Amino acid sequence: MKRLVVLLAVIAMVLAACTTAAEDDPDTETTAAGGDDGAATTAAGGTATTAAGGDGGTATTAAGGGGGGGAGATLAAVKERGTLNCGVNDAVPGFGFTDAEGNFSGFDIDYCKAVAAAVLGDPEAVDYRPLTAQQRFTAIQSGEIDVLIRNTTWTATRDGTEGATFLTTTFYDGQGMLVRSDSGITEVDGLEGSAICVLSGTTTELNLASRMAGLDYTPLTFEDNEPLQAAFLQGQCDGWTSDKSQLAGVRSAWPEGEGGPEAVTILDETFSKEPLGPVVADGDSEWAQIVDWVVIATIAAEEKGIESGNIDTFSDSEDTEIRRLLGLEVEDEEGNLATFDAGLGLDSGWAVNVIEAVGNYGEIYARNVGPETALGLERGLNALWTDGGLQYAPPYR
Repeated sequence: MKRLVVLLAVIAMVLAACTTAAEDDPDTETTAAGGDDGAATTAAGGTATTAAGGDGGTATTAAGGGGGGGAGATLAAVKERGTLNCGVNDAVPGFGFTDAEGNFSGFDIDYCKAVAAAVLGDPEAVDYRPLTAQQRFTAIQSGEIDVLIRNTTWTATRDGTEGATFLTTTFYDGQGMLVRSDSGITEVDGLEGSAICVLSGTTTELNLASRMAGLDYTPLTFEDNEPLQAAFLQGQCDGWTSDKSQLAGVRSAWPEGEGGPEAVTILDETFSKEPLGPVVADGDSEWAQIVDWVVIATIAAEEKGIESGNIDTFSDSEDTEIRRLLGLEVEDEEGNLATFDAGLGLDSGWAVNVIEAVGNYGEIYARNVGPETALGLERGLNALWTDGGLQYAPPYR
């Protein structure tokens, strides 16, 4: 009888302990510290496999799988670090490119700056991480980067299997083909029997196979543009396929010793849809919303006529949406003046920081890839919806 009483008492204590633990922490949490400078990895609500190490004690948090942290984890990490780790391309003029001094510039680079301006108040607080097509998703999954802004196409399988969340499209593109101007090739079918250069591990490679189905051709694959361009220059391939925006960038910087831009031609045909935009790791919805609304703010600013050079003139605007966007006071439901808070975890003037740093969407486009640049790209699908394009900002309210 005494043994039974003792046994029942022990069971009661175990049940009480389990209940208390569950109430204190509804998600099982395991923390491991070690590696380079004591970097730590924390898992909540899922299995964490991220190894400690990397940049001098950077902490990586995973929640519910993927490379992202729980809500707020990425924002907190970026603020603590004081810099944004932005995955980019460094070899596509107009979008992501480095000059001889190592300075980054381009359409995608401006969006890295925009995120840093919104989160840190400093558009220059960016650590650019050049990545090949093969490296980019691993960098997201491992937590090496906070955001990928590198000509990456949004597809169903990438969204579903790469631990990645695709956000608002910044550039609507399509795949094309570049050939030598003196080749006599005027259409894609004219490349039957030829070798075509293409980047491996990309939607470009898959689209090429679909477009050339039934035609005899040889795909030559490369991991990045430098060896690909060398192969094209050496005559190893007769066509070079990629997003048309990237081909325009390549053409604009074609070596003068090889005939300059006029030596190559981009064929008229567009044979795919390529929506390009920022990508973040799954698992941190707050961070995804922040990056999303940074992009949306640049579009909304253009819709409202707000530019980097005239933003100060909107301080007394009576347009409530403009006032909300710029962090100005608006009347609440009770008629009291208050600063609008969208719940993004950012300072009220974050959009002002963005627009002052990089301008609105139209300014970013015109400066980097527009008709007056070497790329000479018309807005087309990237015009505002009011001008027949696809760029459209949800209401800021």
